[in-house]
Amino acid sequence: MPKKKRENLSVAQEIDGLEEKLSLCRRNLEEVSSRLRREELSPEARKALEKEKNNLTSKASSYERELKSLRRENRKNTLLSVAIFLLLLLAYAYWTM
Repeated sequence: MPKKKRENLSVAQEIDGLEEKLSLCRRNLEEVSSRLRREELSPEARKALEKEKNNLTSKASSYERELKSLRRENRKNTLLSVAIFLLLLLAYAYWTM
């Protein structure tokens, strides 16, 4: 799967944006599901709602996979930052002793 071109956003900002999209998608999915359960629908309307539900489910799944990937990248960045900080701290301690 090719990586999408980023819009100069930090990983944390991308995560926040995706979490908002996922939340909206889940809310819409719940609305569609409740309409399917409680309303008497024609076969065509039911089929259309089932299709919309499937689309929302696949979109939510896609968002979750992308979030997992971004969180992994965020962990790597954090570990790299901590490693650099510790190296600088060791260098400082070495030269001040």
